[in-house]
Amino acid sequence: MIRNEISGMPSVTRPPVRLRLPVDEYYRMYELGLIDVQDFEKSEIIDGELVRKMSIGDKHAWLVNFLNRFFSRHMPESVLVSVQNPLRLGDYDEPEPDIVLADLTKYDGRRHPTPEETLLVIEVAETSLRIDRSTKLPLYASNKIPEFWIVNIPDQIVEVYTNPEFGMYRTTEIFKAGDMIKSALLDGLSLLVDELLS
Repeated sequence: MIRNEISGMPSVTRPPVRLRLPVDEYYRMYELGLIDVQDFEKSEIIDGELVRKMSIGDKHAWLVNFLNRFFSRHMPESVLVSVQNPLRLGDYDEPEPDIVLADLTKYDGRRHPTPEETLLVIEVAETSLRIDRSTKLPLYASNKIPEFWIVNIPDQIVEVYTNPEFGMYRTTEIFKAGDMIKSALLDGLSLLVDELLS
C-alpha cells in the first residue's frame, strides 16, 4: 500500500487507463497524420488497440506465396483470395490474416470483407503461434468465421477449426505429414500437408 506523504493516509494507486478505439477512429487518426505511417502499416487492430504484427521469415513468406498460388488455381471465380489484407470483424477488430477466402456472391471487393462474406481464414504461424492460438482463434470463433486454419510451422502440423459456437470452435482437426487436409466448407478442396510443410 502507498501512503500519502502529506496526510499519512493510504492512497489508492489506479491502474493505467486502457485506450480502446474503434477501427474507423484509427483510420481517421492515420489520415490526419496522428499515427506514424510505419506504425500503422506494421500493425493490426485487435480489441481496439494497434498491435504490432510479427516479422515474416523466409518459411512463412514461402508458405503464404504457396497458399496464394494454390487457392488462386483451385478456387472458382466466385471466391476472392485475399493475401495479408485486413478483415473487418467489427467496430474494434480488424486483423490482417495471411489468407482470407471471401465469397464474391456476397462481397463486392470494394472494401475489407466481413465475417458474413468470409469462407476461410488462414494464419501461417511461426513466431506468432501463441498469439494465433490465444488471441486470433477465439476472435475468429466469436465472429463466426466458419473455418480457420493455423499452419503450425514449429510443430509441422495444420490445425483446422470449424463449427464456431459460443465464442469457440466446436470441431478441431490436426493434420500431420502424410495427411490430406479436406475443407469442411469448400467442396472438393483438399491439400496434402507434405506440400505445405515438407
